[in-house]
Amino acid sequence: MRFATPLALLGLLVLPGLVLIWRRGRGRGLLFSDLGLLPTEEVSWRLRLRRLPGYLRLLALILLIVALARPQAGIEKVRDVSRGVAIEMVVDRSGSMGNEMNFEGRKSSRLEVVKQVFSEFVNGNRRELKGRPADLIGMVSFDRYPETVCPLTLAHGVLAGFVKTIRVAAQDSPNNRTAIGDAIALAAARLHTAEQTLARQAGEGGKTYTIKSKIIILLTDGQNNAGRYAPEEAAQLAKKWGIKVYAIGVGGDGVVKVDTLFGTQLVRTGEGVDLQTLKQIAKTTGGSFWMAQDGQALLAVYREIDHLEKSEVESVRYLDYREYFVPLAAAALILLLLEAVLRCTLFRRLP
Repeated sequence: MRFATPLALLGLLVLPGLVLIWRRGRGRGLLFSDLGLLPTEEVSWRLRLRRLPGYLRLLALILLIVALARPQAGIEKVRDVSRGVAIEMVVDRSGSMGNEMNFEGRKSSRLEVVKQVFSEFVNGNRRELKGRPADLIGMVSFDRYPETVCPLTLAHGVLAGFVKTIRVAAQDSPNNRTAIGDAIALAAARLHTAEQTLARQAGEGGKTYTIKSKIIILLTDGQNNAGRYAPEEAAQLAKKWGIKVYAIGVGGDGVVKVDTLFGTQLVRTGEGVDLQTLKQIAKTTGGSFWMAQDGQALLAVYREIDHLEKSEVESVRYLDYREYFVPLAAAALILLLLEAVLRCTLFRRLP
């Protein structure tokens, strides 16, 4: 908890003086020559609570003063950021990414496994991966056309929401193609202008953050069969801008096991991963290539990338607060209304 305008709390020091003035300004009541003339009955509850309206007003004033001080509560994080890595995730969303893949004893679609392991790579999993809090991370997904899912950002909390929006293309959709070259070209263009993007996001903070290296992590289970750029051309573009491509083939050779009435059979779902092209992309840009048959293998690849790409750090502060003055002001208004009602009804006084 913190106060945005703490000087307003000085108003609390004035309240004792106001209370003293209020008590002295009250009427003395009626004068009697002998207290024996007064009724000897017990004191009524109205008399016992006669000061309640005044206490309500005092409490309302306290709440208003605290509201003026603008109490805020939320998250205050100190991140170690200075020389980080700019990473563009490039994820295939073509129809074949809907095929099953094993991860931690469960079967999910390849795309869902890719999304889950990506989340662990970014945020950490308290085991092998510690997370990438110091890195600029963005995401591009692609089928026939590439699309920027999330721009490069240090605010990794927003990534999860964007990642959830990625869906596998329908098998009968005209977009169910694989434009690897165009996706690499788009991601490379985003990384090429990463410094300008960071400056717009961070303002003055953008001057203290230096991008140590720029990488693309490409995940696909197919072969390039659409788009304007050939994968080799896009790789040359990335090389020109000093961007490495870490290429990961997901799922294998396009053959999956399917349970049928005649037992488990192998069914070809596509042409499979273009190993030669992915190896050439990685070699051209100075990156690496891996095959990941299942989720555990994919996690192992991310561990290796995490080891290869390190960030050098310094302290930068990030604040995220919620304002709480509105509930306090509303409570003060309710108390003042209650005081007015009580003074006009139960505690009404004769002139």
